[in-house]
Amino acid sequence: MIEDAKEELKRADHLVFVSLKYTRTMDVIESIIKRLLNANQIAMDSLIDYFISKKKIKERPISFKNQIEMLKKLVKNDELKEFLEFSVFLFRIDKAEHVKKEEFRKNVALIAVENGDVIAEASINMLKEYYKKTEDFINFIFNFVKGIKNE
Repeated sequence: MIEDAKEELKRADHLVFVSLKYTRTMDVIESIIKRLLNANQIAMDSLIDYFISKKKIKERPISFKNQIEMLKKLVKNDELKEFLEFSVFLFRIDKAEHVKKEEFRKNVALIAVENGDVIAEASINMLKEYYKKTEDFINFIFNFVKGIKNE
């Protein structure tokens, strides 16, 4: 499954570093956020599947929130908790109301509004940071599972 997450990350990479450079639209930004969120979800799914195979849990929690809570309980690692909080942040951006800023211009951004409050402004530079953090998360999960298997 980690390979699937890496494939999703490749698609996000193209959107961030190629498509957004030429189109500068909110639709591309929304697509990037969805791709990054999908990559994070696939990585979490692979970790959950690993714990199921090791019989540490019986079944996959259905909701995203329950998956996050379960993983936080199973893995006592601050770095993983930080990555999981980042996944929640991306989820909130994805579900929030989106307002465009300077579409078709250099400083294009998606402003995520939740209950009247701005929770994020996803600019090109921020999307690059989100991409890097997602890449780190996938590599962390891969190394974490690989490390557990080697024990």
